[in-house]
Amino acid sequence: MAKIFCVANQKGGVGKTTTTVNLAAGLAALKQRVLVIDLDPQGNATMGSGIDKMQLEASVYQVLLGETSVLEAKIRSESGAYDVLPANRELAGAEVELVDLEQREKRLQLALDPVQDRYDFVLIDCPPALSLLTLNGLCAANGVIVPMQCEYFALEGLSDLVNTIKQVHANLNPDLTIIGLLRVMFDARVTLQQQVSDQLMAHFGDKVFSTIIPRNVRLAEAPSYGMPGVIFDKSSRGAQAYIQFGAEMIQRIQKM
Repeated sequence: MAKIFCVANQKGGVGKTTTTVNLAAGLAALKQRVLVIDLDPQGNATMGSGIDKMQLEASVYQVLLGETSVLEAKIRSESGAYDVLPANRELAGAEVELVDLEQREKRLQLALDPVQDRYDFVLIDCPPALSLLTLNGLCAANGVIVPMQCEYFALEGLSDLVNTIKQVHANLNPDLTIIGLLRVMFDARVTLQQQVSDQLMAHFGDKVFSTIIPRNVRLAEAPSYGMPGVIFDKSSRGAQAYIQFGAEMIQRIQKM
């Protein structure tokens, strides 16, 4: 059975997509079978995996509406060596169309049930808002990975996300838990970032991953070449950190 994780944060620009595609590639490099689900209408995880979102015959949009299956819509990321359930701008319309459907929060969960045995990990890249799309991700997941920058406003956004996860846990998905907080775009030279990092450790303890993803130009360049940073420049500090994070994820799951 696959372990299903949302990569979520209600704050935008915190590296959710970068974390999703690089963790996927890192896990694939460690011989894990991985499916990435792009739940963001911007389709950045799709493009970052080397898939042209403008040329899709089917996407997560049709899967959520029950028009096709995950197996029919998935595409292989040749650069990352994992499967992708892709997205494009069509997905923005799903918000309206899902409202009148039965079990609207559980459409993704129901679609994933038949493919659980095909994968070791399913990573869901959520949009930066608490929408029906994010809710579908949270209802389908076993846990949430929260990438966050060590800045003051990030702490404020984190408390909102924790409350959301508690509500989903109480009302829709009793299996949902926070797997861990991942410090991303980290610059140890900035005193404030070190202070916020210390606060996170003090408050959340072992819920904070020991791996820290540094601010890294090569990770930022990789999407324009249609590949994860882990593949684009394996020797870069960012790539090495995500491979280390993949190994830490596998260890953490084994202890669950």
